[in-house]
Amino acid sequence: MALFSRRPKKPAEQPPTSPESSQADEVAASVETDAAAATASSDPAPDAPAEEAAADAAGVSISVSSFGGLGVSPPSQPAVPREPKAGEAVPPGPKPRVGVREWTRTAPEQTETVPGLRDNVLLRAALGRIGDAPPSQALLDVARQLLQGHVFLRVKGDARTLLAEGKGLPLAIVNAGEKTFALVYSGGAALQASVKADGDTDTSAMGQPVLTVLRHVFANSYDGIIIDPASSPSRAVMPTELLQRAVDQADPQLTVKTLLAAERTPEIDAKVAEALARVPLWVAVGKTESGAPGLAEGRDAEGARYLEVYSHPLEVAVMGRGDNAAPITGAQLARALRTDEGIRGLVVDPAGPWIRLGRDDLAPVLALAD
Repeated sequence: MALFSRRPKKPAEQPPTSPESSQADEVAASVETDAAAATASSDPAPDAPAEEAAADAAGVSISVSSFGGLGVSPPSQPAVPREPKAGEAVPPGPKPRVGVREWTRTAPEQTETVPGLRDNVLLRAALGRIGDAPPSQALLDVARQLLQGHVFLRVKGDARTLLAEGKGLPLAIVNAGEKTFALVYSGGAALQASVKADGDTDTSAMGQPVLTVLRHVFANSYDGIIIDPASSPSRAVMPTELLQRAVDQADPQLTVKTLLAAERTPEIDAKVAEALARVPLWVAVGKTESGAPGLAEGRDAEGARYLEVYSHPLEVAVMGRGDNAAPITGAQLARALRTDEGIRGLVVDPAGPWIRLGRDDLAPVLALAD
């Protein structure tokens, strides 16, 4: 039983475009320029060691230029540090490059703008911040929050009836020239805005895990997605090439992101610690005051040091500090903690939602160094 309709091969076979199409055309028009910018070569680093490191691990990080859609001119991509070799010690961290931070354990409050449709509150909030930050940073924020939870699809007709009859679901799309974009929504308010814009009440919504939706987009050769198309200025365009890069570097189960977005139960510390021992992880690599490379740290209100760990390169980029994302294995992370007893623990995804874990919480990670 198909959950999605197949992408039509000919324009004549496509479902009628709604008034959303003209509203989104101006956004979609920037995709081609931004996608070209994403493939441009990065500027060379001024020093030889950085150049060598970039050559050894090209493509490790996703730079600001990789996520277009707001019509901005992306900055050049920084050099990327090489991936640590097996058995190689991780360099000790530098002095913190972020201010004192009061980390919180509060999970995002779940809302239902439309009864029965649980909003993706993290994605909706990121879209709402588009007008309050530099465009490149705002879009990075949207991209990282897209990689968790679910999104909604708008279907022509009643989705339950169509599924019961074994029929495909005619997905809402937008045509922009020769490009076709699937429309996705962060929650009930965005869906209501679209219905109000086009007046088509003969539609229904269904929620799907975001990776399921993105894999459908890839498999059916859509040119990308438009998120909340009728919610200007809180909307964004993500070309397929850029979404593919983001998914390729993500944990296939989005384990850590899912845990951090969920309710903070008493078991959450143990679940995150167990996940850190087995999922792909990243650290933020920058320069210390002496100019040597090191890993980014933060400090709590009492001055205790915590190593920053990230679930995806986008989480590093959105911090806006100019650090590069570098992969780290659980074993390398364990050795870093064993080497520097002054590190009290980890902060995972400090851009939020985040969690702070002390050494007592990190037994599954520390065991990898034995």
